[in-house]
Amino acid sequence: MRKTAFAICLGLAGLLQAQTFTEQDTLRGSITPERAWWDLNYYHLNIEVDPAEKYINGTNTIRYKVLQPHQVLQVDLQPPLQIEKVMQEGKVLDVEHNGNAHFITLTKPQINGDYNEVIITYSGKPKEAVNAPWDGGFSWKKDNNGKDFIATSCQGLGASVWWPNKDHMYDEVDSMLISVKAPKGLMNVSNGRLRSIDKETNTYQWFVSNPINNYGVNVNIGDYVHFDEIYQGENGALDMDYYVLKDNLEKAKEHFKDAPKMMEAFEHWFGPYPFYEDSFKLVEVPYLGMEHQSSVTYGNQYLKGYLGRDLSRSGWGLKFDFIIIHEAGHEWFANNITYKDAADMWVHEGFTCYSESLFLDYHYGTQAANAYVQGIRKNIRNDRPIIGIYDVNYEGSGDMYYKGSNILHTLRQVVNNDEKWRTILRGLNKEFYHKTVTTAQIETYIAEQMDMNLKPFFDQYLRTVEIPVLEYKIKDNKFIYRYTNTNTDFRLPIRIYVENNPLWIKPGNKWQTKKLKGDLSTLAVDPNFYINSQQVNE
Repeated sequence: MRKTAFAICLGLAGLLQAQTFTEQDTLRGSITPERAWWDLNYYHLNIEVDPAEKYINGTNTIRYKVLQPHQVLQVDLQPPLQIEKVMQEGKVLDVEHNGNAHFITLTKPQINGDYNEVIITYSGKPKEAVNAPWDGGFSWKKDNNGKDFIATSCQGLGASVWWPNKDHMYDEVDSMLISVKAPKGLMNVSNGRLRSIDKETNTYQWFVSNPINNYGVNVNIGDYVHFDEIYQGENGALDMDYYVLKDNLEKAKEHFKDAPKMMEAFEHWFGPYPFYEDSFKLVEVPYLGMEHQSSVTYGNQYLKGYLGRDLSRSGWGLKFDFIIIHEAGHEWFANNITYKDAADMWVHEGFTCYSESLFLDYHYGTQAANAYVQGIRKNIRNDRPIIGIYDVNYEGSGDMYYKGSNILHTLRQVVNNDEKWRTILRGLNKEFYHKTVTTAQIETYIAEQMDMNLKPFFDQYLRTVEIPVLEYKIKDNKFIYRYTNTNTDFRLPIRIYVENNPLWIKPGNKWQTKKLKGDLSTLAVDPNFYINSQQVNE
């Protein structure tokens, strides 16, 4: 055994949290020596899907570049799927199995800089999704006409739940071919562009020409029909394709008008769509939806909001289809900019949850966006920190969505210049274009662009559950104020209003006094800042 079980105890937010992790958590969540020495270059995933038996079989060819000589290579595949054999240059290789991790002993010398391939043959009945996409795997469903309706989803759980791969987010494959033999009479839709259809075997080949993270890869099989449009975007003509069940075609043609509206708003705020070469697709599936790269899946029942509900309770959440806007927003934050470690998942979810308000801002104005962000604040639990635990595939609190959005909305207020804020968001997508990142890199970039020390800010909101409290007193027309419930270096500037006139203050942990003009009984703290405020007595 390469590693033993261990326990990590972390003191976060003033609370001692104990969490026990296993060897399997480490093998999944860390860059092991058997992963570190090789760099992914190309996958060819070639599978056959049998819904009658809920069974799949096929191969994955993995091409890699040798970064340093080593003879053992780790791939991941979760039971009950089984690796039948692994070959390199016609030779069958020995494989040591350790739960979800499989260690392949290579006989060919691995020379620095060389490109080599292994071909993995596998089969079995993959885990069936219980509550996709949160508890993922294969969804084996039927449409209203009794035809098979099949889809994969695997964020968090890992792509190795249905295909063998290097199942760690730090290393994205440069390009990928996906070949799927579907049942007769049905269509498979996967990522990238359709390269060919073998009508005799009903095999669909899709090619992804951009880097893609493992959980972004998908298979969708159904009685699909297709319609499309061309969007004239920042980088030219973008193919936007839609695959829906036959019975829903007319409904989708009307409802999917949110898709080009999404593209217009997000190219404005975030920069060009990151995958022009691979097109953009919305694909109907039998679960709510997921951000599969260039193959965004949709199951929101053709309703506005989140299955017809407004998560913000402001009214603005019913102006758009939540799944189209949110999941497509991930094309910039998750698929273009991808976290290296699951502990930093807020980079995906915080920015993308925030993108919902930016969609509103673009189409309905800043006041609509403000009302939406303030509304979703009610969903924040502050149960544990947003940042998870590194190297064991352990994400932080679900607050990464709503709290993450409010963190970014607060920073927008501090910047106090929407063109500069837009430049920062677009700059992130340019600086980290098609890259995997850490939270530290994101923090550093924003801080440098804002020319501020944001470490106390990010430490407060990402690494504790404590929300700053602005305490204040009013005495003899003087405003006396300070922060409590913060780390000692926290110095967030905020905006207050007296008689509706804006004023900026920069509280710290010690009392400060400011003489103000006007009727101080009208004093109000700008609600766009994610803080609490409390007037205290002498």
